[in-house]
Amino acid sequence: MPNIVLSRIDERLVHGQVGVQWVGFAGANIIVVVNDEVADDQIQQNLMEMVLADGIAIRFWTVQKTIDTIHKAADRQKILLVCKTPTDFLALVRGGVPIDRINVGNMHFAEGKNQIHKTVSVDANDINAFTALKEAGVECYVQGVPTEPATDIFKLL
Repeated sequence: MPNIVLSRIDERLVHGQVGVQWVGFAGANIIVVVNDEVADDQIQQNLMEMVLADGIAIRFWTVQKTIDTIHKAADRQKILLVCKTPTDFLALVRGGVPIDRINVGNMHFAEGKNQIHKTVSVDANDINAFTALKEAGVECYVQGVPTEPATDIFKLL
C-alpha cells in the first residue's frame, strides 16, 4: 500500500506553502501532483519544481495514471498528494487510491461559489464531491497552514 502522508486540495497545486511548510510538516519526500492539464504542461511543471527543497521528488500525473500507478510506490516514498478539486480526489478514492483524510487548503472564490472559510469557496459540484467523500469514509478538514487549527469542512458547508 502506498505511504500517503498527506492529501491536500490546493488550486495552486505546488507553491511555497505546499513545497516547504506542508512537505516538512508531513515528512514527505515526494509530491505527486494529480492534475490532467498539468501532467502535459512542462512550463507549469518547471515553475512548481523551482519551489522544492533539495531531496524532494515530484511527479506530475493524470488522475488515471495516479490510480494505475500509486500502488507501485515503495514504502520509503512518503507521498504528499495534491489535487485542485475535491472531484479529482473523489475519482482517486473511487479508483482505489487509499485516502482517508484530505486537507482542504485553497479553493478560490469565483462566480457561482460561496465563501465558507477565508481560503475556501465552494459550489454545488464541490459540495456533492465532499459529501460523496464523506460517504466513502474520507475525513475532510480545512487547514491553510500546519500551525492553524483544522476545521471539519462539514461544519462550514
